[in-house]
Amino acid sequence: QVQLVESGGDLVQPGGSLGLSCAASGSMFSFYVMAWYRQAPGNERELVAAISRDGRTNYSDSVKGRFTITRDNAKNTVYLQMNSPKPEDTAVYYCNAGSWYLYSTGPYWGQGTQVTVSS
Repeated sequence: QVQLVESGGDLVQPGGSLGLSCAASGSMFSFYVMAWYRQAPGNERELVAAISRDGRTNYSDSVKGRFTITRDNAKNTVYLQMNSPKPEDTAVYYCNAGSWYLYSTGPYWGQGTQVTVSS
């Protein structure tokens, strides 16, 4: 079993920056792919970025070049650095874990953290 707790969601201005963190419990953290998803009102949940245990990454085209996903296996934590956010990045951001594959979704979810991009 894995428990995920996100933090860092906030109101941020377009063109600013914001960092999200997801702390995971469970000894299997370092073996799983970790990912960030987001869901805006009226939309389906979508992948933002994923990172394998050895650092390979997969990004949504909409955030490529602006967002960076990293992980610290020693701290059981995954991060999402959001640079130059846009209003369309406004959503609840969810941490995801439990998949062994970079292009698959795991069974474990955090509770979500709200990111609002607005001036």
